[in-house]
Amino acid sequence: MTMKYEGYEAGRISFDPETATFSGTVVGINDVVYFEGTTTDELRASFRATIDDYLALCAERGEEPELPGTL
Repeated sequence: MTMKYEGYEAGRISFDPETATFSGTVVGINDVVYFEGTTTDELRASFRATIDDYLALCAERGEEPELPGTL
């Protein structure tokens, strides 16, 4: 399964059995964009919310967000 949103893609998803949490980062950009959730639905929602937050933060700072595939 590949998660994509607004042109961004999730990388490898890890699972921490001690906290029962899935986590991952966005691939294809230098900025570190991290997301996590305890269920697949939470993970998907966190991925999308994190992308939205990243884009909002870049806009707030007056910076262009890194776009996948432009490295």
